[in-house]
Amino acid sequence: MAGQRIAAKEILTPEGWRRDVIVEIGPDGRITGLHKKDKGAAADMTVGALLPAPGNVHSHAFQRAMAGLTEYRANPTDDFWSWRALMYHFVERLTPDDIEAIAAGVQMEMLEAGFAAVGEFHYLHHQPDGAPYANLAELSERLFAAAAETGIGYTHLPVLYMRGGMDGRALEGGQRRFGCTREQFENLFADAREAMKALPGDARLGVAPHSLRAVDKDGLAFAAALDPSSPVHIHIAEQTGEVEEAITHLGARPVEWLYANMNVDARWCLIHATHMNEAEVKAAAASGAVAGLCPITEANLGDGIFEAASFLSAGGRIGIGSDSNIRITLAEELRMLEHSQRLKHRQRAVLSTLEKSCGRFLLEGAALGGAQALGRDGGRIEHGALADFVALDAGNPALAGLSGDRMLDAWIFASAESPVTDVWSAGRHLVKDGRHIRRDRIAGRFNTVLARLRSDL
Repeated sequence: MAGQRIAAKEILTPEGWRRDVIVEIGPDGRITGLHKKDKGAAADMTVGALLPAPGNVHSHAFQRAMAGLTEYRANPTDDFWSWRALMYHFVERLTPDDIEAIAAGVQMEMLEAGFAAVGEFHYLHHQPDGAPYANLAELSERLFAAAAETGIGYTHLPVLYMRGGMDGRALEGGQRRFGCTREQFENLFADAREAMKALPGDARLGVAPHSLRAVDKDGLAFAAALDPSSPVHIHIAEQTGEVEEAITHLGARPVEWLYANMNVDARWCLIHATHMNEAEVKAAAASGAVAGLCPITEANLGDGIFEAASFLSAGGRIGIGSDSNIRITLAEELRMLEHSQRLKHRQRAVLSTLEKSCGRFLLEGAALGGAQALGRDGGRIEHGALADFVALDAGNPALAGLSGDRMLDAWIFASAESPVTDVWSAGRHLVKDGRHIRRDRIAGRFNTVLARLRSDL
């Protein structure tokens, strides 16, 4: 990859907003310099506003094919658990080709929305009956193929899933595609590490013990120790039913139990962490772990509202994910997070400071927290960092005449149409004029798969 020079009318750096800057990207995809644009200085292209592009910390790509298909009542009181049963039924129908095509389509949409990277929380390992493929990492490799085609910054998070609940019951139905013994998982992890060498150098391998429902204490410690330097992601305290199950079988609340039994630090990303009490909020914030929030999915599934105000006030770090991928929109995820706090606290501009508006506070927090959670040296526009950028059209009607924090607020809270024009991931210029550079080919396969899957519902 050749070096690039991008001129920006305004740019958001860790020190604040700067105007008329040229950003230089080296052949390795890292930022090599930021310079004041002199009159007549050459650049490869000019953008209106250049921002750090967050990574999407939590995705189940295959669930995009279910979007919009579960919006009816399956039980007298429909909730997460009935949705999950429908998801398991859907899982049984997916082929490796389907999974690759769906993942590529999802990654393309993420890039066009302004995400530069994704952490794929990958638990589809086996055939529908639970039998391993001849290549244990077959479905991981399908996700790698999608990432190679889309160019997205990719963190692979293979999931360890060993039981059906905290009572130790066996896996059944759709869960059979998820399950691994320790030996199987260790081999899968090693095979995935080898196969990932074909991806760009910014790709990362982490690990995801699925939840306290799916792994016991020994399994959790085993997963976290596979690579002491890799990210560790876990679903935790998403549902009140999970909290009640933990109290019954573990004698403690989920987050309380996790911190009492594991060395949770900055490697960890606590996905959802919706239901925490005051002591748990303080412990999670103090540990340096990232809270991986997925506001659209959490609202869609009726999970509840994360304690964002108190967590951030205690110094906590957040990342943003799209989870079930029912909608893929960075701006709306951030907006939903802030609006949930306004509804909870009956106040405005809850997630902001005297120095930073809501839009800036949320974007910067998501960019830095997302980079940490994905094991990615990005999330900021400064010398040496990965060139993960999103550019906005300053002439978009929603942004016209605005700059700085007000422009960010208009994008996140008031834009009817996306003003995203360009996205770079580790210097790879993947979105141009609002479209992924391989959109037609990727979307064609994606749409064909969705049409087939939906034809016999």
